[in-house]
Amino acid sequence: MGEPLLKVTQKAGDSVSGPVRTLRVKMVLLGSSGVGKSSLALRFGEDRFRNTSPTVGCAYLTQLVHLRDVSLRFEIWDTAGQEKYHSVTPLYYRGAHAALVVYDISSRDTFIRAQLWIQELEKQYIPGSTVLWLVGNKADRDQNRQVSTQEGLGLAGSRGLSFTETSALSGERVSQLLSAVAHRVYESIGEQQGGLSEWKENLLLDQNQNQNQSSCCRAGP
Repeated sequence: MGEPLLKVTQKAGDSVSGPVRTLRVKMVLLGSSGVGKSSLALRFGEDRFRNTSPTVGCAYLTQLVHLRDVSLRFEIWDTAGQEKYHSVTPLYYRGAHAALVVYDISSRDTFIRAQLWIQELEKQYIPGSTVLWLVGNKADRDQNRQVSTQEGLGLAGSRGLSFTETSALSGERVSQLLSAVAHRVYESIGEQQGGLSEWKENLLLDQNQNQNQSSCCRAGP
């Protein structure tokens, strides 16, 4: 597999050597209940897997990705997939710099639902202000596949999205996905006027001491 594509820091308060600037990136995970959004978020944040219960409202965690000359502090919003929470979901993806629309490759219904999420996002975001990514999760269930890789690529290509298949269970292509999103966000948004804002550790130090990193839920960036 070669060298890892990114270096991560588990806790938001850890000191970072190297890059001086740390920029904030708001990323939201969208998709049907049960597609593995929470498991992906846990892989992003802690590189481990555990079975999770359905998310209530949203869950929030952070992760640092170090690029060549800057660090990106991802603020990851894992939204609930149940229909009853659909009306409040826009509160969490409003102002997002990256949006990952996730489906389960072994469930065609979740793929159809992903298309509706994409349509909704297209009504909300300004082109160039948000990096959109289609993610086919649960690649470890290839023997039960209902959505081909070609279908995922076709949908993403037709809507101008990037595409990756992952397995939150095994960790396959998860770190590569986060690295690719980080590079795309920084290249397309980071250097724009009014793009990514700088994160100052000392402004949130007291708050972080009193919060669990995976705490839930508040609206806003």
